[in-house]
Amino acid sequence: MNLNHLHNVYFIGVGGIGMSAIARFFNQRNVTVSGFDKTETPLTQQLQAEGIQIHYTDDISLLSREAELVIYTPAIPADNRELNWYRDHNYQVVKRSDVLQLISEQMQAVCVAGTHGKTTISTLIAHILRHTGFGCNAFLGGISANYDVNYWSSEHNFAVIEADEYDRSFLKLYPHIAVVTAMDADHLDIYGTVEEMEKCYLTFISQIKDTLVYKHGLKHSALFKAPNKKSYSLQNDAANYYAADIQMQQGGYRFNFCAGEDVIGSIRLNVGGLHNVENTVAALAVCHLLKIDFEKVQAAVADFKGVKRRFEYIIKSDQQVYIDDYAHHPEELRMLLKSARALFPGKKLSVIFQPHLFSRTRDFAAGFAESLDLADEVILMDIYPARELPIEGVSSEIILNKMALNNKHIMSKDAILKWAAAAKPEVLVTAGAGDIDQLVKPIKSNLEIKHS
Repeated sequence: MNLNHLHNVYFIGVGGIGMSAIARFFNQRNVTVSGFDKTETPLTQQLQAEGIQIHYTDDISLLSREAELVIYTPAIPADNRELNWYRDHNYQVVKRSDVLQLISEQMQAVCVAGTHGKTTISTLIAHILRHTGFGCNAFLGGISANYDVNYWSSEHNFAVIEADEYDRSFLKLYPHIAVVTAMDADHLDIYGTVEEMEKCYLTFISQIKDTLVYKHGLKHSALFKAPNKKSYSLQNDAANYYAADIQMQQGGYRFNFCAGEDVIGSIRLNVGGLHNVENTVAALAVCHLLKIDFEKVQAAVADFKGVKRRFEYIIKSDQQVYIDDYAHHPEELRMLLKSARALFPGKKLSVIFQPHLFSRTRDFAAGFAESLDLADEVILMDIYPARELPIEGVSSEIILNKMALNNKHIMSKDAILKWAAAAKPEVLVTAGAGDIDQLVKPIKSNLEIKHS
């Protein structure tokens, strides 16, 4: 299949973060793009404003019969009427990962994989390549705060792709350079066991054409089979790339970027979270391998505003700080709360967390409880089910019951908004991968009313 010869493409689940990037890819190439999604969101509204036709009812009378290619997300239910109609009528129906495979084959690609950090790293790499004039086509799993999009194009036949491990999607990619950040247990509803998931990471690594950039100390690193291997670390000088002399400055950081014994130069990062210093080291390692002028890289990183919902400052003043984050795994939550503590020491830390998926809550309840215990006050929302049906005996209460913290509650969305209006949280964090993002604006409004 040659993507350049397509005139009409249809998406089932067009509003997903990964799907919407590919929809934009075709739309900017003057292909007719339309699709279905179950819920209208700010992202689908943006897609419609860009000329993509979207409907929100699973109705075969509304689908495009002219579609030459139908792309669906693996998160779509198997009984989706539109998906089954296309299959029954012998349309060419492929997963999102199949299209990314074709793109990665037709362009030189940097792919970023791993349980944590891949969205920030891929967005930062793509931002640096764009800012420095190197140029790239970016397919991201989050919205870049600099450009308010998750996709952009370039005449340079080079792509930055976030490599998703869900549904084993990343196994279809054959990158020129790849970053692997972590291989912590996740998506066990797909893999069954941690060992099976790790085996798939090893397969992905074996498909790299040139260089693997991996986190120093990663499990099974002796088994990594790639033509070239480089490690990175936050500040362990045993790695090929690392940060030194890290200093906190105004909610961000300044540090030296080092390659072996060489100090390449100083970096100013205006994004919070110590884990984002490590993410930046990974991105800088890729740019160093691509031989991009370091002074241009310094300017690009200083201009980086981060990714929406990745340690995103919603309010940042002397009186109050409000951070929103996508964290939905115990390790991500732990890093998020530790960073908030470090940046704002001595202030009361309140957290609103929405667990994502019944299976993930069941599998990692103890880990979530341990991470949430780092806060002074915790509010839990009900589990966001996403693609899953309820599991008997699994609710947010199993996290609550495992927590040692006394100041903990389960609240509805309405109760949370009332709490935000009445309480005086010094440092507030909202976290989760479900629809908690829809509370961010009303929470902000209620907090600003309180402090105005």
